Amino acid sequence: MAPSEATMRAAMDYERGDIDVSRLIDRADDDPASGVFARTVLLAERRWPMSCDLDELRAIHRGLFEGVYNDAGRLRMRDTARDAVDDRRRARNPEAFFPAALIETGAHNIAMELADKRNLAGYDRADFVGQLAHIYDELGYLHPFRGGNAMTLRIFASRLAHDAGWDLDWGPVTREEYRAAKREAYRGDVTGFERMFDAICRPANPTRVFLIAGWSQGPAH
Repeated sequence: MAPSEATMRAAMDYERGDIDVSRLIDRADDDPASGVFARTVLLAERRWPMSCDLDELRAIHRGLFEGVYNDAGRLRMRDTARDAVDDRRRARNPEAFFPAALIETGAHNIAMELADKRNLAGYDRADFVGQLAHIYDELGYLHPFRGGNAMTLRIFASRLAHDAGWDLDWGPVTREEYRAAKREAYRGDVTGFERMFDAICRPANPTRVFLIAGWSQGPAH
Protein backbone atom coordinates (compact mmCIF):
# COMPACT_ATOMS: atom_id res chain seq x y z
CA MET A 1 0.00 0.00 0.00
CA ALA A 2 1.86 3.04 -1.27
CA PRO A 3 0.35 6.49 -0.62
CA SER A 4 0.19 8.94 -3.50
CA GLU A 5 2.75 11.66 -4.15
CA ALA A 6 0.19 14.31 -3.15
CA THR A 7 -0.34 12.59 0.18
CA MET A 8 3.41 12.35 0.77
CA ARG A 9 3.74 16.09 0.09
CA ALA A 10 1.05 16.69 2.67
CA ALA A 11 2.95 14.42 5.07
CA MET A 12 6.05 16.58 4.59
CA ASP A 13 3.97 19.66 5.42
CA TYR A 14 2.76 17.87 8.55
CA GLU A 15 6.32 16.92 9.52
CA ARG A 16 7.43 20.54 9.18
CA GLY A 17 4.51 21.63 11.35
CA ASP A 18 2.77 23.55 8.56
CA ILE A 19 -0.46 21.55 8.92
CA ASP A 20 -1.98 19.47 11.71
CA VAL A 21 -2.98 15.84 11.45
CA SER A 22 -6.62 16.64 10.67
CA ARG A 23 -5.49 18.63 7.63
CA LEU A 24 -3.33 15.70 6.62
CA ILE A 25 -6.43 13.49 6.69
CA ASP A 26 -8.34 16.04 4.60
CA ARG A 27 -5.57 16.29 2.03
CA ALA A 28 -5.02 12.54 1.69
CA ASP A 29 -6.36 11.21 -1.58
CA ASP A 30 -9.43 9.03 -1.69
CA ASP A 31 -7.48 5.85 -2.48
CA PRO A 32 -7.24 3.40 0.43
CA ALA A 33 -3.43 3.45 0.69
CA SER A 34 -3.33 7.21 1.24
CA GLY A 35 -6.24 7.09 3.67
CA VAL A 36 -4.66 4.35 5.77
CA PHE A 37 -1.30 6.14 5.74
CA ALA A 38 -2.84 9.37 7.03
CA ARG A 39 -4.79 7.52 9.70
CA THR A 40 -1.63 5.76 10.84
CA VAL A 41 -0.16 9.19 11.56
CA LEU A 42 -3.36 10.17 13.36
CA LEU A 43 -3.27 6.99 15.44
CA ALA A 44 0.36 7.52 16.41
CA GLU A 45 -0.32 11.11 17.44
CA ARG A 46 -3.56 10.66 19.38
CA ARG A 47 -2.92 7.12 20.65
CA TRP A 48 -5.59 4.61 21.72
CA PRO A 49 -6.72 2.71 24.87
CA MET A 50 -3.83 0.35 25.66
CA SER A 51 -5.36 -2.65 27.39
CA CYS A 52 -3.32 -5.58 25.96
CA ASP A 53 -6.47 -7.38 24.86
CA LEU A 54 -8.96 -7.63 22.03
CA ASP A 55 -10.31 -4.15 22.80
CA GLU A 56 -6.88 -2.70 22.05
CA LEU A 57 -6.61 -4.60 18.77
CA ARG A 58 -10.04 -3.35 17.76
CA ALA A 59 -9.12 0.23 18.69
CA ILE A 60 -5.99 0.06 16.53
CA HIS A 61 -7.89 -1.49 13.62
CA ARG A 62 -10.62 1.14 13.91
CA GLY A 63 -8.06 3.93 14.01
CA LEU A 64 -6.31 2.65 10.89
CA PHE A 65 -9.31 1.89 8.71
CA GLU A 66 -12.27 4.00 9.87
CA GLY A 67 -13.43 6.11 6.95
CA VAL A 68 -11.57 3.85 4.52
CA TYR A 69 -13.28 0.47 4.94
CA ASN A 70 -16.72 -0.24 6.33
CA ASP A 71 -15.59 -3.00 8.70
CA ALA A 72 -13.09 -0.96 10.73
CA GLY A 73 -12.83 -2.37 14.25
CA ARG A 74 -15.26 -5.20 13.50
CA LEU A 75 -14.34 -8.83 14.06
CA ARG A 76 -14.58 -11.17 11.11
CA MET A 77 -17.73 -13.26 11.04
CA ARG A 78 -16.50 -16.07 8.82
CA ASP A 79 -13.71 -18.62 8.97
CA THR A 80 -10.84 -17.77 6.68
CA ALA A 81 -7.46 -18.98 5.49
CA ARG A 82 -6.44 -16.09 3.27
CA ASP A 83 -2.66 -15.82 2.74
CA ALA A 84 -2.04 -18.56 5.26
CA VAL A 85 0.01 -20.83 3.02
CA ASP A 86 1.09 -21.16 -0.61
CA ASP A 87 -0.62 -24.56 -0.85
CA ARG A 88 -4.04 -23.69 -2.33
CA ARG A 89 -5.55 -26.99 -1.22
CA ARG A 90 -4.73 -26.23 2.41
CA ALA A 91 -5.65 -22.56 1.97
CA ARG A 92 -9.23 -23.60 1.22
CA ASN A 93 -9.47 -25.20 4.65
CA PRO A 94 -11.85 -22.91 6.63
CA GLU A 95 -10.05 -23.81 9.87
CA ALA A 96 -6.63 -22.53 8.70
CA PHE A 97 -7.02 -19.56 11.04
CA PHE A 98 -8.76 -19.50 14.41
CA PRO A 99 -12.52 -20.20 14.15
CA ALA A 100 -14.44 -16.93 13.87
CA ALA A 101 -16.99 -17.99 16.49
CA LEU A 102 -14.22 -18.37 19.09
CA ILE A 103 -12.20 -15.21 18.45
CA GLU A 104 -13.25 -13.50 21.68
CA THR A 105 -12.42 -16.62 23.71
CA GLY A 106 -9.05 -17.00 22.01
CA ALA A 107 -8.23 -13.34 22.49
CA HIS A 108 -9.14 -13.55 26.17
CA ASN A 109 -6.78 -16.49 26.66
CA ILE A 110 -3.92 -14.60 24.98
CA ALA A 111 -4.63 -11.52 27.12
CA MET A 112 -4.52 -13.67 30.25
CA GLU A 113 -1.21 -15.16 29.11
CA LEU A 114 0.19 -11.67 28.59
CA ALA A 115 -1.04 -10.59 32.01
CA ASP A 116 0.61 -13.61 33.62
CA LYS A 117 3.85 -12.56 31.90
CA ARG A 118 3.45 -8.94 33.07
CA ASN A 119 2.91 -7.84 29.47
CA LEU A 120 6.48 -8.98 28.72
CA ALA A 121 8.06 -6.40 31.03
CA GLY A 122 11.19 -7.36 32.96
CA TYR A 123 12.61 -9.91 30.52
CA ASP A 124 16.21 -10.05 29.37
CA ARG A 125 16.57 -9.43 25.65
CA ALA A 126 16.75 -13.05 24.48
CA ASP A 127 13.79 -14.07 26.63
CA PHE A 128 11.80 -11.02 25.51
CA VAL A 129 12.41 -11.84 21.84
CA GLY A 130 11.26 -15.42 22.37
CA GLN A 131 8.14 -14.42 24.27
CA LEU A 132 7.23 -11.72 21.75
CA ALA A 133 7.61 -14.18 18.87
CA HIS A 134 5.29 -16.59 20.67
CA ILE A 135 2.60 -13.98 21.37
CA TYR A 136 2.91 -12.57 17.85
CA ASP A 137 2.35 -16.03 16.41
CA GLU A 138 -0.70 -16.61 18.59
CA LEU A 139 -2.26 -13.29 17.58
CA GLY A 140 -1.44 -13.95 13.95
CA TYR A 141 -3.27 -17.26 14.12
CA LEU A 142 -6.19 -15.56 15.89
CA HIS A 143 -6.58 -13.31 12.81
CA PRO A 144 -9.48 -11.35 14.33
CA PHE A 145 -10.30 -9.13 11.33
CA ARG A 146 -11.22 -9.80 7.74
CA GLY A 147 -8.30 -7.66 6.55
CA GLY A 148 -5.60 -5.43 8.00
CA ASN A 149 -4.47 -7.94 10.61
CA ALA A 150 -0.75 -7.61 9.90
CA MET A 151 -0.77 -3.81 10.12
CA THR A 152 -2.77 -3.93 13.34
CA LEU A 153 -0.51 -6.56 14.83
CA ARG A 154 2.70 -4.70 14.01
CA ILE A 155 1.43 -1.58 15.74
CA PHE A 156 0.26 -3.59 18.75
CA ALA A 157 3.59 -5.42 18.99
CA SER A 158 5.50 -2.15 18.75
CA ARG A 159 3.45 -0.59 21.53
CA LEU A 160 3.74 -3.71 23.70
CA ALA A 161 7.51 -3.84 23.17
CA HIS A 162 7.99 -0.14 23.92
CA ASP A 163 6.10 -0.34 27.19
CA ALA A 164 8.20 -3.39 28.11
CA GLY A 165 11.38 -1.38 27.52
CA TRP A 166 12.20 -2.25 23.90
CA ASP A 167 11.65 -0.61 20.51
CA LEU A 168 11.09 -2.43 17.21
CA ASP A 169 12.58 -0.98 14.02
CA TRP A 170 10.48 -2.50 11.24
CA GLY A 171 12.35 -0.68 8.47
CA PRO A 172 14.79 -3.47 7.55
CA VAL A 173 12.11 -6.19 7.49
CA THR A 174 11.26 -7.21 3.92
CA ARG A 175 7.90 -8.51 2.75
CA GLU A 176 9.51 -11.82 1.84
CA GLU A 177 11.13 -12.21 5.26
CA TYR A 178 7.88 -11.38 7.03
CA ARG A 179 5.82 -13.77 4.95
CA ALA A 180 8.34 -16.57 5.36
CA ALA A 181 8.35 -16.14 9.15
CA LYS A 182 4.55 -16.08 9.19
CA ARG A 183 4.25 -19.28 7.19
CA GLU A 184 6.88 -21.07 9.28
CA ALA A 185 4.95 -20.08 12.39
CA TYR A 186 1.75 -21.38 10.83
CA ARG A 187 3.46 -24.78 10.70
CA GLY A 188 4.53 -24.51 14.35
CA ASP A 189 8.04 -23.05 13.97
CA VAL A 190 8.45 -19.51 15.37
CA THR A 191 12.21 -19.30 14.82
CA GLY A 192 11.62 -17.04 11.82
CA PHE A 193 9.82 -14.53 14.03
CA GLU A 194 12.54 -14.92 16.66
CA ARG A 195 15.24 -14.08 14.11
CA MET A 196 13.21 -11.15 12.84
CA PHE A 197 12.59 -9.65 16.27
CA ASP A 198 16.18 -10.29 17.34
CA ALA A 199 17.34 -8.20 14.37
CA ILE A 200 14.99 -5.24 14.99
CA CYS A 201 14.76 -5.10 18.79
CA ARG A 202 16.73 -2.48 20.71
CA PRO A 203 16.38 -0.83 24.15
CA ALA A 204 13.74 1.90 24.15
CA ASN A 205 16.02 4.07 26.25
CA PRO A 206 19.67 3.21 25.50
CA THR A 207 20.90 5.39 28.37
CA ARG A 208 19.33 2.88 30.75
CA VAL A 209 21.38 -0.03 29.47
CA PHE A 210 23.45 -0.36 32.60
CA LEU A 211 27.18 -0.94 32.31
CA ILE A 212 27.02 -4.05 34.47
CA ALA A 213 23.93 -5.58 32.86
CA GLY A 214 24.93 -4.90 29.29
CA TRP A 215 22.96 -4.77 26.04
CA SER A 216 21.51 -8.27 26.22
CA GLN A 217 19.88 -7.67 29.59
CA GLY A 218 18.89 -4.07 29.03
CA PRO A 219 15.87 -2.59 30.83
CA ALA A 220 15.18 -5.82 32.74
CA HIS A 221 17.85 -4.78 35.22
